[in-house]
This record gives sequence, C-alpha cells and structure tokens, in this order.
Amino acid sequence: MKKTIFTMLAVLAVSGVVLSGCKSKEPEPEPEVEPEVKPEGKPVVEPAAGKTAPAFTLNSFDGTAISLSDYKGKIVVLEWLNYECPYVRYHYEKKNTMIELADKYKAENVIWLAVNSTKHLTPETDKEFADKHELDYPILSDSSGVVGLAYGAKTTPHIFIIDTDGNIAYDGGIDNAPFGDPPEGEVPINYVDKALTELIGGRTVSTSKTKPYGRSVKYAN
Repeated sequence: MKKTIFTMLAVLAVSGVVLSGCKSKEPEPEPEVEPEVKPEGKPVVEPAAGKTAPAFTLNSFDGTAISLSDYKGKIVVLEWLNYECPYVRYHYEKKNTMIELADKYKAENVIWLAVNSTKHLTPETDKEFADKHELDYPILSDSSGVVGLAYGAKTTPHIFIIDTDGNIAYDGGIDNAPFGDPPEGEVPINYVDKALTELIGGRTVSTSKTKPYGRSVKYAN
C-alpha cells in the first residue's frame, strides 16, 4: 500500500513539473522609446500623404512674397535646404539633382520651391547660393521655423510634393542613396522623380512616404 501511495505521489510530482514547463511565458515588456525632442518643445505636425498641405507665405531673397496659394491647381515641390549641410552640398556640387529635376518638370507646370528654415542663414546668403548655382527657382526664408515645423521637416534635404488638389502626395527623402550609396543589394531610386512622373501621368504616387536623410533642420531656439 505504501509503495502504491509513493508511486502515485511520484507521478503527480512529475506531472506538475511537465505542466509548469508547458505554461506560456509572460511576454516581456516592450522597451520604452525615448520621445523625440522637438525644437523649443514645439510640436511638429507631420502631414501624411493625402492631407491638405499647410498654407504659407514666405519671402524670397529678393523680397518677393510667395504664397502656396499662388500655385493653386499646380504640382508644387518643397525642398528643405541648408547649403551648409554636406548632404545638400552633394546634390548641388557633386550632382545637380535638384536643379535637373526642377528643369526636367518645369515644362510640365511643376513649381519647385526651396525653403530655408536654418535659424542663422539670411536672405543675403540665400542669394549668394542661388547666384552661385544659377538657380531658376527661389529660396524662401523661414528662419523662424514656423513653416518647417508646420510641415514636419526633419532634415536637409527633406522633400514634400503637393498635388494639384493641394494635398501632400509625397513626404520623404530625395532618393535612397545618400552620397550616391543605396542600401546593399538595392539600385538607386530617385523617389521624387518617380513620384512626379506618376502624378503627371495621372497615377497615384506608389511610394508616398520614405524616411528623409541628412542633417537635422537647424531650427531657431
């Protein structure tokens, strides 16, 4: 009898170990993500594709006031620019990425506007840069950062394409190849060129959001 009881207890003990091993483990808590620091604690509005582009009026280096509403019904490209940034210099000095794209689509009624939200740069230095590179489009001064923050511009360069309905059709990087180097195993893709071709062809932009690369926008303190 004692032997039978001992055997039963042993079986129960082993069963308990097996059952405890079969229990699902408690999921580990996800690591906390450090919140992104915004300039001066100001919230950055991140417009998604399909949302209405924030209205603005900014002065070019020659004092001309330019409003987004001036180009109602047209495709508008906004390029966030800081000519002290090595990523921007690459596209203006090593390549003519922005200039060639602006020229390529000018005949298609596409408006190209550069926006400079760098806190310490001035209309005078904007003019020097424009003259040096013989730009056929204006550089708009946003040294207060109000427009950059409204769009959620993070880096230079950061590109936004606004469609003929006034909605943001593309938000992201100029391409996937910083300094000409695409990710391993991938071919270079100019997202802006691709998006403009699709819009002009009456198609929906197939890649409407990418991660912009470059130096962070130097917003005012």
